[in-house]
Amino acid sequence: MSWSLNRIKQHQHYDRGINFIKLISIVGSTEVILKLVGFVSGILIVRMLPIQEYALYTLANTMLGTLVMFTDSGISNGVMAFSGKVWKDPKKLGIVLATGLDLRKKFAFIALVVATPIIIYLLLKNNASWLSAILILLSLIPAFYAALSDSLLEITPKLHQDISTLQKNQLRIGFGRLLLTVLTIFIFPWTAVIILASGIPQIYGNYRLKIINKKFVDANQKPDPKIRKEILKIVTKILPNIIFYALSGQIVIWILSVFGNSTDLASIGALGRFATLMAFFTTISGTLFLPRFSRLEENKDTLLKYFLFFQLVLFLAAGFILLITFLFPNQMLWLLGTSYSSLSSELFLIMLSNCIGLITAMAGNLIGSRGHFLNPIFVIGLNLGAVVMAYFIWDLTTLRGILYYSIFYQTISLIVNYIFSLWVILFSKKKIEE
Repeated sequence: MSWSLNRIKQHQHYDRGINFIKLISIVGSTEVILKLVGFVSGILIVRMLPIQEYALYTLANTMLGTLVMFTDSGISNGVMAFSGKVWKDPKKLGIVLATGLDLRKKFAFIALVVATPIIIYLLLKNNASWLSAILILLSLIPAFYAALSDSLLEITPKLHQDISTLQKNQLRIGFGRLLLTVLTIFIFPWTAVIILASGIPQIYGNYRLKIINKKFVDANQKPDPKIRKEILKIVTKILPNIIFYALSGQIVIWILSVFGNSTDLASIGALGRFATLMAFFTTISGTLFLPRFSRLEENKDTLLKYFLFFQLVLFLAAGFILLITFLFPNQMLWLLGTSYSSLSSELFLIMLSNCIGLITAMAGNLIGSRGHFLNPIFVIGLNLGAVVMAYFIWDLTTLRGILYYSIFYQTISLIVNYIFSLWVILFSKKKIEE
């Protein structure tokens, strides 16, 4: 027995494996705390806000996420791809980061101008007063600008695997949100106040991220026109796909906000709180796997091994989530309150859709971290075909019908992403230009 243990310890990959296991345990334990804090905040909001107010909160939160996605438009993919090539050089890394942040600011202004009338219209359509709609819009602006830079500022610490410092900052943000939510929701149970309470800690977190980045990046660098041009090439490739994904990925919310009612909108928002389970694995993978995959050499066997291992981890995680949902639906719905206690079937459907979506997104992010992206015209055409097919199969104006469509759509996207990713790994010789 001792002889076998000694052979294992003497293996060339033993130390690397032990260090990776330790890293996973550290990241995992911290992420459990982070997601638990976020989940408690979310449940508190669900239970304390009236259904009508929570419907507005769901709509506003969805618009915030969509705005952030539009503003990114693939910029973070480009920054990750180029940063992975120069991550050991503080000056070059600083130039890439400065270029990405500059692009995001410009994209943010355009996105906000375009989105403002849409946000106001949808809020008024769902029975918000003019005063409430304007206050919600104003509360979205600081939260939106806080979300602009955090994902870019996290790239460098992730590439250098400075995980503990990064997670300490995330813990500060999470507990700050919970504290402000508790302090405000009992006195001011309004959407605008809750969104503002969520955005303020992120502003502080971004300040801390800039300090963390100074360890690895020359922060005095200016945007580089050549790198901007290369990042914009990536943006051009995937922007139509991102626009379509941003709209179709939240199609449940969009359809219910226009054709449904406040009760259904609040219900889908409340059920979506359990997506925190998926967010745990998303953050783990984004912290541990994507930067490592981005740094790998162009070796087919190595890339394939890492890709397949990552997919196995995702399938096991998704299976665990669905098993918990199947065994304990009543207990999960109890957390949301009596207003949502009859949604056990809808709960399983939305969790199934989210699990498939998790695997799809992570497969795309993996191959995207190396600068390879699906042709957006092909993706949009395929997804529009899925919408047309679903229209003739299910009633898309009902909650259950739209959830069936969501599962169908995510499944098609998963198949396409797998085919593309494996083709790139096995047959493509294209490299990102440095």
